[in-house]
Amino acid sequence: MKQVAWKTISHFEGPEQSPGFLLWQVSTQWRRHIESALATVGLTHSQFVLLASVGWLTRNDHNITQVELARHCKTDITMTSQVLRTLEKKGYIRRHQHKNNERSKFPSLTTNGAKLIERALPLVETVDREFFKTLKQDIQVYVELLQKLVSPS
Repeated sequence: MKQVAWKTISHFEGPEQSPGFLLWQVSTQWRRHIESALATVGLTHSQFVLLASVGWLTRNDHNITQVELARHCKTDITMTSQVLRTLEKKGYIRRHQHKNNERSKFPSLTTNGAKLIERALPLVETVDREFFKTLKQDIQVYVELLQKLVSPS
């Protein structure tokens, strides 16, 4: 069988020069480690991010809507709702409806949810420390560069 060569001209000498491809490779490797660590406490990465964000955003008795949570996490609103439904079934969050707006739901942690975050957060931070340790003193520069890439929307 004859191989077909593509003729698209890239602006990069190769994939190892492409920031998008490198980001994809790094994020895939990092996520594999995160998922493995979180599996030990029965959470997916999406569940952890949303659960921990509910805890963070409501820590001062502040109510947030699911839409605000999705914006904070930069996640799809439908996916956010589905994950929160799963977390609610597992007993980690409660979702209250607003009196004047039945479509708005306000997630909050349960005691079990708070305990789970206390178990999961150190696992995630250990993975981060190990994974990014090769950056040494450049870690703050890396964080600042990532912050520049995160859009405010």
